[in-house]
Amino acid sequence: MAEEVNRQVSQGKSAVLGLQHLLAMYSGAVAVPLLIGTALKFNSEQMTYLVSIDIFMCGLATLLQLLRNRYFGIGLPVVLGCAIQAVEPLKMIGKQFTIGTMYGAIIVAGCFVFLIAGQFSRIKKLFPPVVTGTLITVIGLTLIPIAVQNMGGGDATAKSFGSLNDLFLSFLTVIIIVAVQRWGRGFLSSIAVLIGLAAGTIIALAMGTVSLAPIAQARWFHFPQPFYFGLPQFEWSSSITMIIIALVSMVESTGVFFALGGILKQDIAAEDLKRGYRAEGLAQILGGIFNTFPYTTFSQNVGLLQLSGIKTKRPIYWSAVLLMLMGLIPKIGAFATIIPTSVLGGAMLVMFSMISVQGIRMLFQVDFSDQRNMLIVAVSLGLGLGVSVYPTLFEFLPRTAQLFLGNGIVVASLSSVLLNVILKGKAGLTEQK
Repeated sequence: MAEEVNRQVSQGKSAVLGLQHLLAMYSGAVAVPLLIGTALKFNSEQMTYLVSIDIFMCGLATLLQLLRNRYFGIGLPVVLGCAIQAVEPLKMIGKQFTIGTMYGAIIVAGCFVFLIAGQFSRIKKLFPPVVTGTLITVIGLTLIPIAVQNMGGGDATAKSFGSLNDLFLSFLTVIIIVAVQRWGRGFLSSIAVLIGLAAGTIIALAMGTVSLAPIAQARWFHFPQPFYFGLPQFEWSSSITMIIIALVSMVESTGVFFALGGILKQDIAAEDLKRGYRAEGLAQILGGIFNTFPYTTFSQNVGLLQLSGIKTKRPIYWSAVLLMLMGLIPKIGAFATIIPTSVLGGAMLVMFSMISVQGIRMLFQVDFSDQRNMLIVAVSLGLGLGVSVYPTLFEFLPRTAQLFLGNGIVVASLSSVLLNVILKGKAGLTEQK
């Protein structure tokens, strides 16, 4: 693995590292607008706006987290993107009510997150090493199936899934990343993922499986426009639904914040969490105003920090700026769209696995001679992974319960926290990180 570097790197190298972070999260960021826009039957012009401004807002939301001040911003090297768990509820609201109702609910949820950030930050004491280590391990393990699905081409139901071309490109990408990490020196090893993505795409282009048409067809300029789809409308059940989704995102972000704290060897205090939650609340409010989506901390980039060894914020600033430029200049953004899904899958496999390894490293701090710790980790891992594989397990429960329990990371969080409190009582809350 690359030597850990906590010093500042040059602006040029930071820009390259920022591009690497951008490409790592890009597919996840554009998936939400594509899924929702398709479900609501947006035309091509509306879809262009949705994707472009969504990318712009990802950059702006990331800046809100990076720019730490007394009111908001956790100040950690985090990248924000669309909350994938919001897709189904937003589709439901958009179809049952109106698009304006959908964005009104996002604004209400953002205000709710901002207002309760202080109270919610008190949950820090519920996350000793046995809980955070378990949660981070689950985050990585639940993302790995997504990587494997992408390695096969993205659509597991397609007849071409797992084609020889896709397998060749995905495994070649993994091999290139591992080789650069093993034999690369200095900065070269820290951009192993970027080199793997670039090499895989070039090889796919030579094989004739990549088209440059998206670049030629993309527009040159695109500007954010408040209330593009009309003024927001407010409806109580839709707002409550999005508040629940916001709470799910906050729990997931908490795990990411602690994961980053572990990588950076930095204690995450309640005040840090409060600023982090407030930044996400602001990002959601802006998402509603500019007619995009809720934004949350992306766990994809945690593994990349661990893999590259470069843990300063400067590359993330570059990533935020580049995202905003891509949102304003769609022709530039189109370059990222030509990366084959299988190539992305190969890179994701390495990054997501690194998140799991980070969680396992944190669990080394845990005393497993204590049977209670064994139970907390075992049950929570089992539930988290089980729900991720079969999210329909709770389909006969009320819709509200399904929104919470259909997410493996949230289930693992609730399980590990509750078991720690039940099995250890106050002693479990006073354990030091």
